[in-house]
Amino acid sequence: MRADSFSQLSERPQLVMPSDTTTLDDDLTAEQHYLANARAELARMRESAEALDASKASDAVSGEALSHTLARRIAALQDDPRTTLFFGRIDMAAPASDRWYVGRRHVADAQGNPVVIDWRAPVSTAFYRASHAEPMDVVLRRRFGVDHGLLTAIEDEHLTDPSEATQSSDILATEIERPRTGPMRDIVSTIQPEQDEIVRADVGTTICVQGAPGTGKTAVGLHRAAWLLYSFRERLDRTGVLVVGPNKAFLEHIGAVLPALGEIRVGHATIEDLLDHGPIRTTEPANVGVIKGDPRLASVIREAVWSHVRRATEPLIVPRGIRKWRVPAYEVQEILDELKARGVRYDAARQMLSQRLAHAVLLLMEQAGDSPDDRVQDAVAKSAPMKKYVASVWPQIDAAQVLWELWSSPDALGVAAAGVLSNGEQSILLWDKPSRTKGAARWSLADMALLDEAHDHITRMTSLGHVVLDEAQDLSPMQLRAVGRRCSTGSATVLGDIAQGTTPWATQSWDETMTHLGKTDHHLEVLDRGFRVPAAVIEYAARLLPSMAPGLGAPVSVRDNPGRLDLVAVDAGGVSDALVSTLRSAAATPGSIGVIAPDTTLEDLSKALSSNEIGHGRLDRDHGDDEDHQVQLVPATVAKGLEFDRVVVIEPTDIAAAEPDERTGLRRLYVVLTRAVSALTVLHSKPLPDELAA
Repeated sequence: MRADSFSQLSERPQLVMPSDTTTLDDDLTAEQHYLANARAELARMRESAEALDASKASDAVSGEALSHTLARRIAALQDDPRTTLFFGRIDMAAPASDRWYVGRRHVADAQGNPVVIDWRAPVSTAFYRASHAEPMDVVLRRRFGVDHGLLTAIEDEHLTDPSEATQSSDILATEIERPRTGPMRDIVSTIQPEQDEIVRADVGTTICVQGAPGTGKTAVGLHRAAWLLYSFRERLDRTGVLVVGPNKAFLEHIGAVLPALGEIRVGHATIEDLLDHGPIRTTEPANVGVIKGDPRLASVIREAVWSHVRRATEPLIVPRGIRKWRVPAYEVQEILDELKARGVRYDAARQMLSQRLAHAVLLLMEQAGDSPDDRVQDAVAKSAPMKKYVASVWPQIDAAQVLWELWSSPDALGVAAAGVLSNGEQSILLWDKPSRTKGAARWSLADMALLDEAHDHITRMTSLGHVVLDEAQDLSPMQLRAVGRRCSTGSATVLGDIAQGTTPWATQSWDETMTHLGKTDHHLEVLDRGFRVPAAVIEYAARLLPSMAPGLGAPVSVRDNPGRLDLVAVDAGGVSDALVSTLRSAAATPGSIGVIAPDTTLEDLSKALSSNEIGHGRLDRDHGDDEDHQVQLVPATVAKGLEFDRVVVIEPTDIAAAEPDERTGLRRLYVVLTRAVSALTVLHSKPLPDELAA
């Protein structure tokens, strides 16, 4: 492997200087010319798109659709001067001897010949997966060092040269370790072979990724969404793609990745957004949330919904003209039983009922010698006596009514939960002081999943084409069922780490999770090579694994740079001063700094930083600042999924103690300790947990 670096254009570490510098100087100059030409072709493509006139469409509807398509096309052709149009090149073996430049988007010349190929195109697969053992017809793979839109270095890998088989990529390592502030970046130039296999899995395949900290599982899921939209655009444009994350701060952190890859048609939601069936007005003890998240509640909700269908004790009597037509109660009951057994939703069966009963009346008319037609049946089905009778045996209901009745009435809950929940569990679920109406109900977050379950029994939900679910290990079985309904006829990419489960109902196995999601036919991938977290940090955090996730293997950092770990003990009351000193020293080096602390201390720490004139932002659960700050204050409960160049963790013992049990506390601490890309500093005035003090 050979490399060249131009350090005056970048503060990143220099690459190895080869002996054939003159040749590579010439190569870099030629590649810069190629980049300039590619930018010119992209500008030409954009100008051509802007010149198209949507008003000349054949009709207004077509014109509006064309205008929308052109707007998306023009936006996709926008050049970003902060990045290059390509980050790699592959030269293929004879007889084709093709040369392909790989970038974030497709660029073609005026004749339609490719100048840059999209990283998602099939031919780009070789750039990510070719190796000395399996070169895939690639004779040379070239990577480019990039800084502010300029090519700063070249690194060539000759896949037919055995002497290069053990050499690592300096450009790859530099890109991974490049300091960052603001939102998460794409990893399109650093995707590893095992990650690429996940990204390019077929649209019909549901993938579950067990990913240790720093393995890039979140980025892999987002790039998979982008690849699917590229490869199956017509299908997924119609059915939709959704990314579900743990909180709004996380969604803001990852929000720039897909637009950077040219995809803006992907929805983003937290589990609260997804299950928005009304305002959340209360929190409840963990034991209540555990029961409400239990999969047994699915059968309780189903029974509660369908218990509203009553037995027919009176005949149906429909006056028409001078006659009254009578359908006996036993015959009505047969129709009710048949509709309940059909497996359709409550409302759909209710709508069928009036037509089925009207048809029974029609048969009576025919037996009496009349010749009614479909118009007569429709008229009978819509008549006032029919509507009144249907309402008496099959009343109209909604999800809020169903759940309000359950939590308000011991009798209603006892009937629905008979043989499913114990008397003690039922008493825990019942409200101490029920609201007078369903509109005044004080719903919790756990109730939202149950309202969603009830709603789905009443009215079928529309399925999306693909759902990316991140931090899936933290969802309850009932929440997983709700997500699964959103992709019941589509596929999913499920991302998480069992060791990072920080809820009382966190999953114990991925088989369990995928069963609740309704995706038992899935493919499990394990990512355990840490590209983002350095060895010193991951090895320190891994001390917690035997106590909180026995049997789960520790991740392995593959970085040459071991990173830095500093454990700083301070006197009681001296944490704020130590933090100020640490940040003043760290701020001189480029890159983001995350200060992760117990939730209850965030306000005091923010005041301490402000009084010492240290600018900072806050990433609370609901939002982050609009401005990018080098220093971010992060509550421990929001840290999951985020990453920073350097992390300062405040009082690990308090972070763990804030959780309802020891296992969850250690898992929360494991998450917090593994957010650093380069360096971790632990500030503490209290003794560290035993696992970390050893």
